[in-house]
Amino acid sequence: MQYYVVKYSGPFGFIKPWTAVRDSETFSQQFLTPSVIEGMEKKLFPELLEETGGGRVIRRHRLNYCGVDVQLERTWSKGGFKYTKEKGIYKSNQSTLKRGVLLMPHLYLAFDEQTYAERASYQTICLCRNEDLLFPDEVKQMPEVEFNGISGFELQPADAATGFKVGHNRFGEGRSMYGKLVITGYPIRNEG
Repeated sequence: MQYYVVKYSGPFGFIKPWTAVRDSETFSQQFLTPSVIEGMEKKLFPELLEETGGGRVIRRHRLNYCGVDVQLERTWSKGGFKYTKEKGIYKSNQSTLKRGVLLMPHLYLAFDEQTYAERASYQTICLCRNEDLLFPDEVKQMPEVEFNGISGFELQPADAATGFKVGHNRFGEGRSMYGKLVITGYPIRNEG
């Protein structure tokens, strides 16, 4: 099988784990869930907005990075910033969270058709947080065996019996998603 692969890179990336809604310390996932893939497809190819089911045009992915940086992020509860004064002390609904963010991630998206890869190569994407943009570096045609040699993490489809739960599909009425994590080579790059 032949793939057309778009390589994306950027300074930071964060993939929010489904269990980390209100955790005070969260580290980025190292793989893309089926709903994240579907969201990327809908962003890159708006004609897919009305269709359901990810993996229609993005056939495979591979993610690697240089390390994890713990960053502090200021948040507040739903409804915006509020404060009260009790016994002369101001209290607010703000808190500080620790986010373990991927440093210098490389994301490889594999497509069956060259036209999809070319269209994707003119657009930026983000893994989950809008501020963590990844930019296209190159488009490369490669056989599946070469793609399989790219170091990184990839979540492959599975069910409850053969994989582990990776969240609930926001595009699929909240159904449970399962996957099998494949780790190839050295997914944490040593650059510097």
